[in-house]
Amino acid sequence: MSSPVPVLSLAETRVLGTLVEKQRTVPDTYPLSLNALAAGCNQKTSRQPVLELSEAEILQAIDGLKDVGLVVEVSGSRVVRFDHRLEKGLAVPTQASALLTVLLLRGPQTAGELRLNCERLHRFVDISSVEAFLEELAGRGLVVELPRLPGARENRWSHLLSGQPAVEMPAAGGRAGHQEIEELKGRVAALEAEVGELRTLLAGLRAELGG
Repeated sequence: MSSPVPVLSLAETRVLGTLVEKQRTVPDTYPLSLNALAAGCNQKTSRQPVLELSEAEILQAIDGLKDVGLVVEVSGSRVVRFDHRLEKGLAVPTQASALLTVLLLRGPQTAGELRLNCERLHRFVDISSVEAFLEELAGRGLVVELPRLPGARENRWSHLLSGQPAVEMPAAGGRAGHQEIEELKGRVAALEAEVGELRTLLAGLRAELGG
């Protein structure tokens, strides 16, 4: 029986994603202290959006994640550290948790982008294996395939741990539509210029023939 899907805040998804990422990439310093967790949450690379969470906001997010069984506090020798329970809490394998983590940290992505961005967390042999795990997660209500954006060749995927994502079609479509209109205006102007030149040539030919 699958676990219910929690609804997390942006701060909670950032804390959870950071914990999973750092467990895979810097295992020697894991579980994370509050200072290390704050640095990971607020780093400028591999994050979308970039955040500036205070320690108070991170502690509040940790409390929320504790309530749904996704984070636990580990007593260290001198400092309190934090450990995630993503795989156990959501009953997903490590391959799927890698995909979820990258979606939590970087926002919606295509299967190809996910394969590339998951490289340090789990190395997928091909895009088909990524898509297979995405389909499995979608069946669990943990991810969703988004409508294709205008001009895009692939659909993007989003996690559902913060509820249904906002569809970006109107804004993206508006930008694409504006660009297409400007291109059409340019083509019309060029055609009108050509027609004007042809009319001038035609008038000259008529004058010569008439003469």
